[in-house]
Amino acid sequence: MKRFALFAVLTLGLSLILAACGASSFECTDDIGCVTYAPDEPIRIASALVITGPNTDLGMDSQRGIEIAIDMRGEVAGHSVELQAEDDGCNAEGGQTSATKITSDPTIIGIIGTSCSGAGVPASAVVAQQGYVMISPSNTAPVLTDPETREDGYFRVAHNDKIQGAAMANFAYNELGVRVAAAIHDGDPYTEGLASVFADSFRELGGEIVAFEAVSPDADDMLPVLNTIAAAGPPEMIYYPVFTSAGANITKQAKDVADLQGVILAGADGMLSPSFLDAAGDAAEGMYLSGPDLSFSGSAYEDLLARHTEKYGIDPTSVFHAHAFDATNMLFDAIEKVAVVEDDGTIHVGRQALRDAVAATANFNGITGNLTCDQYGDCANAQIAVNEVQGGEFVPIWP
Repeated sequence: MKRFALFAVLTLGLSLILAACGASSFECTDDIGCVTYAPDEPIRIASALVITGPNTDLGMDSQRGIEIAIDMRGEVAGHSVELQAEDDGCNAEGGQTSATKITSDPTIIGIIGTSCSGAGVPASAVVAQQGYVMISPSNTAPVLTDPETREDGYFRVAHNDKIQGAAMANFAYNELGVRVAAAIHDGDPYTEGLASVFADSFRELGGEIVAFEAVSPDADDMLPVLNTIAAAGPPEMIYYPVFTSAGANITKQAKDVADLQGVILAGADGMLSPSFLDAAGDAAEGMYLSGPDLSFSGSAYEDLLARHTEKYGIDPTSVFHAHAFDATNMLFDAIEKVAVVEDDGTIHVGRQALRDAVAATANFNGITGNLTCDQYGDCANAQIAVNEVQGGEFVPIWP
């Protein structure tokens, strides 16, 4: 009897010790593993955006959207949120490096990124291999959600450039009356993909593409390409959906080619930033730029803008801050949907379960529209607008 009493006391004591230490009966059965956060630990997410260099306006615009989403959300599944920011460099090397660094940390549950499609292609491959989930606010290259090339765990809330390229071709042909055009890209999946869709769509409408040229994104001298285009046509319009530096150089130097005087100049969302307007100067006046339609309405977007001004003291610097805000909240909703919450506040999140929850997103009421993910990771409610540079500002004119 004494031995039994001693055993009972020891058993009770051990039970109390295990309870005090937070012992758990949870067993991870997720196919690609689980992430566990103790009661006092924050949920950790990461961003992979272009936050240095000539395209900083693009990435920092999204970065601020993420930060505001975290501020407004407060807690996710009862935990605070910690953000680790990495630079995607707006290139393949930066995408590879940032994704590798992020996925080497097993405490990070999800990624908002990348800014640029050229970074997104290698980053999405790393994310797939390591079992993570990534939602991009601004990747638009068709290749990223193509059934043949899309990587597991990759999603985006930005439009697919199959939509943007066709919209710009429609605007050029039917609104401006253009019948002869040229296109320029820099070899990036975004720029080449968008220029290709524009060219194909323009031809389908009955237009002629007299030149389809490539430039280096770092080139200062665009005159050789511009002279080639002039000799081939000249066209009535040049569409060059590139980034800030190359776009500004093309815009300024086109004015120096005699046979291109009066040609319509047009770009895309990679140049929709104050930095482009500063770099291009007066040469940008009157040009057209396609991109997401930012004519959002409602108190949610007004609240985001008010918080943005209060927190950073400036207006948004590009066009994807609301997309980043929506992407972050989509990730948070998916975490809360699949998190296993213990009595003491410990949570466990299965990585495959999280991927599946993001993929199942339907009728998400976002600032950028009603978002539903298809089977290949396209989640956007894609609305395209065309802006004209008027008085040194981007003014939406179509539709």
